[in-house]
Amino acid sequence: MNDPEKILDDKKYNKLIVILSVAIPIVVAILFGVKIPNVEPLSFLPPIYATINGLTAIILIFALIAIKNKNLVLHENLMTTAIWCSVVFLVMYVAYHMTSDSTKFGGEGVVKYIYYFILITHILLSIIVIPFVLITYVRAITNNIEKHKKIAKITFPLWFYVAVTGVIIYIMISPYYV
Repeated sequence: MNDPEKILDDKKYNKLIVILSVAIPIVVAILFGVKIPNVEPLSFLPPIYATINGLTAIILIFALIAIKNKNLVLHENLMTTAIWCSVVFLVMYVAYHMTSDSTKFGGEGVVKYIYYFILITHILLSIIVIPFVLITYVRAITNNIEKHKKIAKITFPLWFYVAVTGVIIYIMISPYYV
């Protein structure tokens, strides 16, 4: 049953969700093309933000386990941590690309196609997952638990895939960093 109060709570966040879901990819794309002149490349960041991606994946697994065990407080804390990890990742990723040239993948043959498949799906899903994460989070904080559960079943695998493939991409491209 839909509680009218919950629906109102959800709706007051809708504009913010739409704005962030559109603005984040656009701002990242714009900043990706901006190079800060006369700045030392932040070449130490890729292993750090890859680790943060891995940590996010682990946190998501533990958050799933926590909710399956009905530990709501732990689940909430872990999910909030996962969101902050994603924000920190994004800031580091943008900072790296604003100070460094993109690294070209040097693999050949089948591995090249695998890499680009993983990279393209990772990029596309990293954009698609933004509104899912935000909607899932809003439904949790507005206590709209039934709708939260429904969308979380979609959000979790998308977000988990993005986090894991971020690590895989780093591992595959790391031999080609200059």
